[in-house]
Amino acid sequence: MNLFNVYPLYDITPVKALDCTITDINGVEYLDLYSGHGVISIGHTQPDYVTKLKNQLDHLGFYSNAIQNPLQVELAQKLGKLSGLEDYELFLCSSGAEANENALKLASFHNGKSRVVAFHNSFHGRTSAAVAVTDNKKIVAPINAQQVVTFLPLNQIELVEAELAKGDVSAVIIEGIQGVGGLDEGTTEFFQALEKACKKHDVVLILDEVQSGYGRSGKFFAFQHHGINADIISVAKGMGNGFPVGAILISPKFEASFGLLGTTFGGSHLSCAAGIAVLDVIEKLKLQDNVNEVSAYFSEQIKQVPGIKQVKGKGLMLGIEFDFDVAALRKKLIIEKHIFTGSANNKNLLRILPPLTVKKSDIDTFIVALKESLEELKN
Repeated sequence: MNLFNVYPLYDITPVKALDCTITDINGVEYLDLYSGHGVISIGHTQPDYVTKLKNQLDHLGFYSNAIQNPLQVELAQKLGKLSGLEDYELFLCSSGAEANENALKLASFHNGKSRVVAFHNSFHGRTSAAVAVTDNKKIVAPINAQQVVTFLPLNQIELVEAELAKGDVSAVIIEGIQGVGGLDEGTTEFFQALEKACKKHDVVLILDEVQSGYGRSGKFFAFQHHGINADIISVAKGMGNGFPVGAILISPKFEASFGLLGTTFGGSHLSCAAGIAVLDVIEKLKLQDNVNEVSAYFSEQIKQVPGIKQVKGKGLMLGIEFDFDVAALRKKLIIEKHIFTGSANNKNLLRILPPLTVKKSDIDTFIVALKESLEELKN
C-alpha cells in the first residue's frame, strides 16, 4: 500500500528535535520558525512535557468519556485561570476542525438558525461545516457546499450588520488573526462592533483561536487585544504541543444536556496530560512574556532587511510580506540555510510561527539568512 499523495513534500526526514532545533536523518540541524503550522508551543520534546506524557502512559492512556476523568477537570481549571475565562466551560475534542464543527453545531442548537457569516481568506478546517466556512473553493467538496455560508470582507461592519439583520444567521465565525489567509485581522473597532451586532441579533460569536491562541499573539487569546468577549472559542494546535488535542471554551449563556456534543478520543487521559503539561510550562517559563519580548526584538531587527512591504500579525504569529512570490525564497531558506518557515494563501507572504520558547539569537540567525537569501536570489 502507498500513501495517498496529497502533500507536496520537501526531501527532509526529521528524526529528532529539541526546543527550536530539528535534526534530520543525515544529522543536519534546522532552525524551526514554523513549528509545524504553529503546533509546537513550548518547544520540541520539552523535558517537563515528555515526563508528564511518559508517566501518564505508565498508568492509563485512554478510556471513554463514560467514566470520571479528574485530568479533564484539572485541565479545565488551569486553562480557565491562565486565559482569564474561569466562568467558561470546556468541551474537549481532538483537532481544530473538530473544535469548529462543534462550535458551529452548538451555535445552531442554541438559536435554532443555520446560516453562518465568515470572512474572506478564512481557514477553519477541512471537515464538513468547518471547510464550508473556509474561504477556499478548491478544498470545498459538493457535499460541503450544501452549508449556507456568507463570506464578507474584514473590517466592513456595515456589511455584517446588514446580513445579521435578516434574522437567519446562527453564528459569525472569525479568526483572532488569520493564519493560512495571510495574517490579516480585524481592527479593535471592528471586533467591538461585531460583538455588539451579534448580541443585538441573537447571533453566536465564535472566535477561532486554533492558531492564534495559547499565548502566540502576546495575550492568551488574540481577541483579548480588543477588549471583547466571545460566545465560543475554538482551540487546538499549541494546546497539545504536538499531541492531538482540541477544545471549545463555552460561555455561560449555553446550557449543556446529555448527548448534545460528543467525541470518542477527545479528553483522553493522555491528551489531558499533554494539555496540562503545556499550561504548566507556559506558566513556569513565563512564555507569554517571552513572546512579547522576542516579538519586539523581531520588529526592530527586521528593519535591517531591504525590500519588505510590511510585517503583519502580532506576537509570534507574524507574516513578512514582499512584492514578489516567496516560494523560491522559502525553498532557499529551508534547503540552503536550514530554516523552516511557512507559506500562506498570499503568495508574497512568509509566515513566521516559531515555538514560544524562541530566543533572540534565533531571530539573529534568521535575519542574517534572510538577507543573504534575498541577495543571492537577486544574482
